[in-house]
Amino acid sequence: MRRADTAEEAAFRAEVRSWLEANAPAWAGQAGPAVLDHSVEAERAQWKRAQEWQRTKYDGGWAAITWPREHGGRGGTPVQALIFAEEQARFGIPGSFIDAFLGMIGPALIRFGTDEQKARYLPPMLRGDELWCQLFSEPEAGSDLAAVRTRGRVEGDELVIDGQKVWTTSAQYADKGFIVCRTNPDVPKHAGITFALIDMHQPGIEVRPLVTVRGDRHFNEVFLSNVRTELSNVVNGIDRGWPVTTFVLMNEGAFIGTNDQGRTSAEDLVAEAAASGRLEDAVVRQRLGVACVRDRVLGLLRDRLKDALLDGRAPDVDGSVLKILSAEWGHDKAATAVWLQGASGLLAGGDAPQGGLWQDQLLSRGSTSVGGGTLEVHRNGLGERALGLPREPRFDRDVPFKALKISS
Repeated sequence: MRRADTAEEAAFRAEVRSWLEANAPAWAGQAGPAVLDHSVEAERAQWKRAQEWQRTKYDGGWAAITWPREHGGRGGTPVQALIFAEEQARFGIPGSFIDAFLGMIGPALIRFGTDEQKARYLPPMLRGDELWCQLFSEPEAGSDLAAVRTRGRVEGDELVIDGQKVWTTSAQYADKGFIVCRTNPDVPKHAGITFALIDMHQPGIEVRPLVTVRGDRHFNEVFLSNVRTELSNVVNGIDRGWPVTTFVLMNEGAFIGTNDQGRTSAEDLVAEAAASGRLEDAVVRQRLGVACVRDRVLGLLRDRLKDALLDGRAPDVDGSVLKILSAEWGHDKAATAVWLQGASGLLAGGDAPQGGLWQDQLLSRGSTSVGGGTLEVHRNGLGERALGLPREPRFDRDVPFKALKISS
């Protein structure tokens, strides 16, 4: 169980709740088929709502609670940020990818960026005026991100980038992007990487949405040809991008691990069983029991991670555990719901029960298992970090990148 708020935390929570009651948007708490509309128009409308809400939070001083005041934040604590997220979820306001890039590139710029970079990019990012995407994964570099082959070369006062990225979330709506590219193939792979900020609207960038089996366009391929950005947009210096990259990945993992705004729960499964008239079936009750236990365990693990944050100590629950369990158990939950629906479970969209809510969740398995790192990568990390298992043999750590097979 979560520990009770301290008096100071309770006062802060009351302040947050009061502000939300006065400012929560009219669309908060929307559910049902409208959520499942994956048309281009619906996706654009969703981004517009997210931007409007971000501006509302910015005007109210709630846009980035832990950011320093000089960068537009509230100068608050991680505990206060956690409390705000919990209260926002109570009002039915869904999370958006704005929350993700604010938690990834924002802190990275605050830590590694120049004063000029912070002044130029942080304010419009915080207001939601400029949307960002993460240009990391490539066809041959995802699980091993240090194997990136997108090339960057310095020409005068510009960095010129050529290559391909994939699985780029919301690239088609992004104004800016943060990218890793290889600027020095003559050194080991981790040492020759540069982290840069680019304009996504410039010539030479082609975004191709990847339409998933759900019909959404969450992921994209991005092709870069002679893409240019000023050297002043390089973060931490040429060939010094790996520390920035790992910092961003660490923040991404923390965001995924503590984000518990799911659309369905085990209680919804019980309602589905009742609607199908199978609530007294012994096999059904067994599967419902498993789902309830899993939901409860996942909630307790999240509470333990949050409690560590509240107490100011290192978490004793690895974020990778939460990523794996939420992805796998979410899929099992959806599969159980569709099974309960019987023949109706074969339908989709508006023809299916609840507008296809469970079918949509079932078909999202690919994105939930890949987004933020594959489940296999997270399991490898858990084996090394949590269980102390020996690292896999690495023969490329001190070898120049151009000598590796992956560089061809």
